[in-house]
Amino acid sequence: MASSVERRRSEATAERNARSQKLAARFPLLQPVCCVDENLTSRKRFALLQAVETGASLRSVARRFHVSLATVQHWVARAAKTPVHIVEDCADRLRGPKSPSNRTSSILERQILVAREELKLSALGEIGARAIRAELQKQDPHTSLPCLRTIGRILQRSGVLDGQARCRRPAPRPGWYLPLVAERQAELDSFDGVEGLAITGGLRVEVFNAISLLGGLPGSWPHLVLRTDSVLADLIAHWQLHGLPRYAQFDNDTLFQGAHQYTDAVGRVMRLCLQLGVIPVFAPPRELGFQAAIENYNGRWQAKVWHRFAHRDLAQLQARSAAYVSALCMRSAQRIERAPPRLPWPNTFCFQPKAPPQGELIYLRRTDASGNALILGHKFLVDPAWPLRLVRAEVSFTRNCIEFYALRRRDPDHHPLLHPTLTSFLLPQINAL
Repeated sequence: MASSVERRRSEATAERNARSQKLAARFPLLQPVCCVDENLTSRKRFALLQAVETGASLRSVARRFHVSLATVQHWVARAAKTPVHIVEDCADRLRGPKSPSNRTSSILERQILVAREELKLSALGEIGARAIRAELQKQDPHTSLPCLRTIGRILQRSGVLDGQARCRRPAPRPGWYLPLVAERQAELDSFDGVEGLAITGGLRVEVFNAISLLGGLPGSWPHLVLRTDSVLADLIAHWQLHGLPRYAQFDNDTLFQGAHQYTDAVGRVMRLCLQLGVIPVFAPPRELGFQAAIENYNGRWQAKVWHRFAHRDLAQLQARSAAYVSALCMRSAQRIERAPPRLPWPNTFCFQPKAPPQGELIYLRRTDASGNALILGHKFLVDPAWPLRLVRAEVSFTRNCIEFYALRRRDPDHHPLLHPTLTSFLLPQINAL
């Protein structure tokens, strides 16, 4: 008698479980949802489903495993949709779709890699994410393209990158040592020479390069030998075409400064700048950062013009250099337009190299252990309390004096006058060197 009662009770429980499964399959929106998994492992979930299959009621299974009825109903409904055969079938599912909806298509990834290979043969030779995106936008302006960071990740996982990311630390604003340049009220042109190049056959080549600090306006002039006469001709041609900047920055080469064995030597390049109203600025020797813009352009010119081709003669090198400069000007057109305005070239200008210099020179120097700075071959006491530090020396030929200002990268906007009284200085009237 007792066995028949238990059999009927078991059959009734099995019928209720079957009806609940049919109801859950028929009305999926009405099935209870387990908002909290109640810390069930995959093994406990599998044991829970096995207990339900033996015919036990859902409430008794919930009491046995110390979970809510909604949890049991949730896993019964999930087992009805997806058969459960092993413990791993009860593991947590990953949220979201199997593949992201915004993933870049494989076709577009191939187009990015093809565009990178094509850009290697272009005049600029730039193959970064920004250049690739600009090239794809030019090919089809209506195509939706990924951002620069996504293009960089595509290049990285494709294994086409051949270098490591450069570690860049915070730095002052460009031209921080000249207040007008730092505030973008005046432009500065940097100039430098590249030596030690030789075309196949032993023909030596030297290049005079130029780049503007804020606008990125480039210029390159290859020569067999870089002399002061060629530098003057290149400066005049460059400024006649693009206009005059407020400042022109050079290193301490004798091409720009004049002879170093004489005191008070003002070279022809300096005199040309002074007669045009351009203030020459000389970077400190053996210091990093001040010539970074022109040194960077020197490296780019050598990588994109000199090393990419085998040059037959100087004329071919000059043609390729002119093509690179023209392409770079077109690429930087917007930046050049946003730069501070340049003054027009004076139509009645006539260079007089032996005329007395008028105007202002700027020397960036580091003082010695006693606080002295070497300017125009003379040692001036700047400040004993400012040893081994940077200063900006403004030499005025109009007022016959020198003013020294303190420079600190940690405080790039504060340039105090170090010497309370002006340092008198009179340039002897000597011929240009």
